[in-house]
Amino acid sequence: MMTNLGTFRTVQSKALLAALSVAGILGAALAVSSVVAAQDSTQQVDAQRAKKLAKGEQEAKKMLLLMDTDKSGKVSKQEFMSFMEAEFERLDINKDGELDVKELTESRVQVRTRGR
Repeated sequence: MMTNLGTFRTVQSKALLAALSVAGILGAALAVSSVVAAQDSTQQVDAQRAKKLAKGEQEAKKMLLLMDTDKSGKVSKQEFMSFMEAEFERLDINKDGELDVKELTESRVQVRTRGR
């Protein structure tokens, strides 16, 4: 009977060891798949950020072209202030010298060439 009990414990220990090994392998696989999924997600977020940055740069270049009246490739404070003053005047529909929520939310972007 001792031999059977010893054999049973050996088989039981091997089964437990095998189960733990399988659990470890499955756990490692889950961890790896989580890392891969996180990397994919990070890459998607990075790609979206790069796309937004590129779009922002395009918009900044358009604004530069609108404000840069002397075509120097830069916007001086005077060019910037003149542009902003003209935009304020355009947005101030009721000409009271102030912009309210309605004037700001109902405004439409108007692309126009200044001094060209």
